[in-house]
Amino acid sequence: MPTNRELMLSGELYADGDPELVGIRRACQRLLDRFNATTADQDAQRTEILRELLGGLGDDSWVMPRFQCDYGTHITIGRNSFLNYDAILLDCAPITIGDDCSIGPRVQLLTALHPMDDHRARRSRWESAAPIAIGDNVWFGGGVIVCPGVTIGRNTVVGAGSVVTRDLPDHVFAAGNPARVIRQLPVEADRDEAAVRPAPSP
Repeated sequence: MPTNRELMLSGELYADGDPELVGIRRACQRLLDRFNATTADQDAQRTEILRELLGGLGDDSWVMPRFQCDYGTHITIGRNSFLNYDAILLDCAPITIGDDCSIGPRVQLLTALHPMDDHRARRSRWESAAPIAIGDNVWFGGGVIVCPGVTIGRNTVVGAGSVVTRDLPDHVFAAGNPARVIRQLPVEADRDEAAVRPAPSP
């Protein structure tokens, strides 16, 4: 018989109060307490804690406190990505953030779901979850909310305060509640740092 953790990660209904899950969340919260208590000049300590907390953290990526998540181990962040203040990542299912992403302040990535039609199951704290995937070079303005099961394409920009309830394709600007595609963005060639960085001053 599968454990509640296995049910959670497979997208099935699971018991939120399962002792194993409660223990993992508490361990996560202890690491978050340490991370959020760091001071402005403790960059190395922040990175060390994040590498212990998260499922993966790419080179040159960083996260600003205050940061909140449920488990930590289900979150993977690529290289050269940035999460601004007050990010909330409810990682009951995997959350994948690509390379070169810019995540604005108070962004929420929420994988958790509760039964809609079965009020008794909801009252008994049964829930499920669906993963969130964010492609490379995505920019979220402040306060964006991404709902469970959503995939965001690469090089896409989401306007501040938007609520993303459905997948967004590559190379678009989307905004609103619910978010909708406003316009296409230029298709970028393969990443070439020499091409995108400004030339040094003479």
